[in-house]
Amino acid sequence: MTVEEVQSLGAAIRGEIAKAVVGQEETVDLMLVALFSGGHILLEGPPGTAKTLLAHSFAETVGLDFGRIQFTPDLMPADIIGANLFDFQTSTFTLTRGPIFTELLLADEINRTPPKTQAALLEAMQERQVTVDGKSLPLGDNFMVVATQNPIEQQGVYPLPEAQLDRFLFKQLVDYPTADEERRIVAAHGARRSAMDPAGWGVTRQVNGSTIAAAQQAVSEVRLVDEVIDYVTNLIRQTRAVSDLESGASPRAGAMLAGAARAHAALDGRDFVIPDDVKRLAPALLRHRLILSPSAEINGRRVEDVVQSIIEAVEAPR
Repeated sequence: MTVEEVQSLGAAIRGEIAKAVVGQEETVDLMLVALFSGGHILLEGPPGTAKTLLAHSFAETVGLDFGRIQFTPDLMPADIIGANLFDFQTSTFTLTRGPIFTELLLADEINRTPPKTQAALLEAMQERQVTVDGKSLPLGDNFMVVATQNPIEQQGVYPLPEAQLDRFLFKQLVDYPTADEERRIVAAHGARRSAMDPAGWGVTRQVNGSTIAAAQQAVSEVRLVDEVIDYVTNLIRQTRAVSDLESGASPRAGAMLAGAARAHAALDGRDFVIPDDVKRLAPALLRHRLILSPSAEINGRRVEDVVQSIIEAVEAPR
């Protein structure tokens, strides 16, 4: 598959999702980058902003088996990955697989459950496998987590630990729609009972597993020249040098940013990465990996402001 075909594929997926979801173009673009670079994405926003419908429509369009887990305070790790249960008829233990055995997993309201249960996703997201009673069970090559969470200011939430956050390629802030988009939502969705069913909106599959694999192979062949590698490295290292941040990004963040930039370039129809690819993706890739210093918090600084200042401070290759 060529990068031009990857670009056409991305356009077809965007058009299909737009049948059900009004707006959210930037979020869809990040989900495409995550899919083609083998990453996961965390969506944060208030209830009712189409996060669940977007994930379901995305899975339907790219032909991935869709599974959903509603995270609650009483959810246990075994409820996610499954367990060996004793069968009294055969006097043997039988593995009962949990809902994590799917291709696109929607982890809905992931910060409503305690850290012990959140950690059950760590191995699955990093290694695409889970371990039950000492036995490793593989997940699919296209396994992808789309997690949603409510803003941290709301009651009854458990902040995700840094190790968990680092497994997400992107954290996207899903805001309320514009006035025009909201009017279109009210007009289109207000008269439908099955508004949450993508098939009811005419959303159809555009790709399959082999197509995704071919696109990922094309992305891996996108050229990353030394100047852009140096630019990515300097950006990541700068996050560890500014006084507004107590904790900067790790080398893994740099490797993820380079891989995501390749996918972004391919979706733009190019077989080479330019600095603008890196600049476009850096805020969503870094915002959940950086911790503000106490003085920056007191002064009302936001992580997004610090990231933007770093992007402006680090000179991009010409």
